[in-house]
Amino acid sequence: MRLVLTLCAAMLAATPLAAQESSALQELSTLEATKDWQGVGRLNIGKSGFCTGTLIAPDLVLTAAHCLFDAKSGARAEDKSIEFLAGWQGGRASAYRGVRQTIVHDSYEFRSSEQEERVGADIALLQLDQPIRHPSIRPFDAGPRVGRGHALKVVSYARNRANAPSLQDTCHVLAKDQGLYVTSCDVDFGSSGAPVFIEEDGRAVISSIVSAKAEWNTRPVSLTVGVAGPLSDLMGQLTTRAAAAPSGGKKLVFQSGLQPSGARFVKP
Repeated sequence: MRLVLTLCAAMLAATPLAAQESSALQELSTLEATKDWQGVGRLNIGKSGFCTGTLIAPDLVLTAAHCLFDAKSGARAEDKSIEFLAGWQGGRASAYRGVRQTIVHDSYEFRSSEQEERVGADIALLQLDQPIRHPSIRPFDAGPRVGRGHALKVVSYARNRANAPSLQDTCHVLAKDQGLYVTSCDVDFGSSGAPVFIEEDGRAVISSIVSAKAEWNTRPVSLTVGVAGPLSDLMGQLTTRAAAAPSGGKKLVFQSGLQPSGARFVKP
């Protein structure tokens, strides 16, 4: 990813985007503050790790693929060791769910030496053991592509703020390269998988998810994965896996609509 960041540096040096203001993180410490973000939750992985995940259908959570791998051993986490805590705040969640199965993008390689390729496919779906059907916990739509300079917002959990989500109401796309975005969004360990939203017709829609944090000229930046293409790929993998389920075994139950499990896409 160094090449992308170097190009980003060159562009920023000659564009007013560098002067654009990003808002500070706001801790969402009350129920009123989190009411629009209940579909974002903390993903507990194993005994100590966590990431951020987002509900995109009653039984589907979107996150980063690398969250599902042990950083040292490279071993994939067992599905039964993962728990989604919707709206986690102050030691309580609006809903608790286990995970039935996880689906990692088929182009993702955790041990890949090509950082840019690894980040570009760093996306995964988690199918919950039970759908979340609560009027205050609404799934988010996903899909639109964005361009350089586009205003964003991000909701995430992270190190030193693991017990309540934080909102950055304004950050921006600084550069893009084939579905990868360099943004000014403030992220830290634990923010992986966090949804990056744009405003569309007065509602928040997921445009990308956080993959990593990086630095340019001592300035912190975040690397995010556009969801438009990769999420469609994951839905295809989900459908293929369901079709391959043996007769009489456990099968995925899809809701009505064009997309599996009721996930909705908006046109780019």
